[in-house]
Amino acid sequence: MAKNNIFETFKKYRFEIRHVTVLFFVLIIFQIILSYIQKNSLQDFLTQTQTWYQEDSAERLANLTSTSLELIIENVSVRDELSPEEVTRTVESLNIILSQQLLQQNVKEICLVFEKEDRVFTIDDGESLFNFLRHNENVSSDTPHKAAVELYNGHSKTLKSSEEIYSEKTANDEFQILVPFVPHGEYLGALYMKNNPDFSFITYEIISSFDEAAIIFSSLIILGLLAMYYISSYTVKERDEAQKLLFHEHEENIKEQIRHEKESLFTKRIYHTHHKAEKVMGFIKEDLRTLNDANIEEVRNRVKKYSNFVSRVIYDMKWYDPPISAIRSQLFNTDINHVIKFLVDNLFLRIAASTDRFAFNLDLDENLPSVRINEFIIWEVLEPIIQNSIDHSGDEKIKIFIKTKYDAIINQSFVELSDDGPGIQPELLKEDEKGVQKIFIENVSTKELSNRSSGYGCYIAYHLAVQRCGWEMNVRNLEAKGCKFTITIKHG
Repeated sequence: MAKNNIFETFKKYRFEIRHVTVLFFVLIIFQIILSYIQKNSLQDFLTQTQTWYQEDSAERLANLTSTSLELIIENVSVRDELSPEEVTRTVESLNIILSQQLLQQNVKEICLVFEKEDRVFTIDDGESLFNFLRHNENVSSDTPHKAAVELYNGHSKTLKSSEEIYSEKTANDEFQILVPFVPHGEYLGALYMKNNPDFSFITYEIISSFDEAAIIFSSLIILGLLAMYYISSYTVKERDEAQKLLFHEHEENIKEQIRHEKESLFTKRIYHTHHKAEKVMGFIKEDLRTLNDANIEEVRNRVKKYSNFVSRVIYDMKWYDPPISAIRSQLFNTDINHVIKFLVDNLFLRIAASTDRFAFNLDLDENLPSVRINEFIIWEVLEPIIQNSIDHSGDEKIKIFIKTKYDAIINQSFVELSDDGPGIQPELLKEDEKGVQKIFIENVSTKELSNRSSGYGCYIAYHLAVQRCGWEMNVRNLEAKGCKFTITIKHG
């Protein structure tokens, strides 16, 4: 029974071509990663082994050279009277040992380091060494082996006390070696050798062999996967074609449904905003009736603003989503303070029947920078928020506070619209999974009216400010009473 249940569970899942493709690429990537890890592990092992062997080889060569010199000196008593022929042979033997090592490709430098009368000097030829050992002659302090002297000065005490070989690796992968020089058992100094043994050809051969094996192995696996991929893709090809036709039909149905929903929402938005245009047209007619020689310039500017706003409303009726260039552009240079003053003086305070129910308190920062936003977009952002405060005041008198300020340190402007009304229901201040407060979601209304279109004012303001202008908007209830809308504008 359990097996049948497991089988039925797996039957729910459809094995499609994308699953095969993902499996195919995952296996190939895993194989590449595995080969890469194995190659790096092998290379690290070979590098560590080579480093150890290089150090051991360099130390052995230096020790052998030092021993050879000691044997020559011990077999030929340099302090005894020697014939000219014996002196010549001894010097030549010393020269051969010192120079023979330099003939090797890996040996870069060799010399003997001695210390006499608190002075360190080096010898790199047989004649100087013979004269020093036989006659105890001083050697010029102008030594070309500065690295040998520096290394000896740093480790002379350790060499004298332990008489053990010291070696260190430089940044250039070269080994500097000091071998105590003790002919006749007497410590005289040290043999210095700079050596760079190279065994990279061995590593190269091993890595090349591994690469060949990995390529062959990976090729076999890829060929097998390609065969599996071809067979699997062929078996699901017909089913995918049928699904494609089904999905295409389903897609067309969804597009048609979305189109109808957009048209419906678009119609609601037009209905929501048409009364604003009607109100502004009423102001235009009133201004034209009161037109005279004394106020002609003032009326002309105001009517021009009203007409441009009506044009903007008509323009918005033509598009589901207006082009971004009609919202923000370098051609625009809008003073937000000016827009606020115009809305308050020429829109809200012109409603004679309502002026006794609300009042405005403006605190506008003169240093507020202008923005590259269409003036009437800012109008459409601010007007619904102010209207929202008036609509929720009921029959009580309400005071609306509008404040702008600019923070030059962070280069941000703030527009705060607050009132001393009843505030907003806490449920509407909660955020959804996208971080948007519920009051700014479409079709969510703060009004208790059922005979008018609602739920679009705050949504339109939020949509234009955040998604179109790139600003930030949030709302909160004040501790005493009322609420505050804050718009954050980042400049630059």
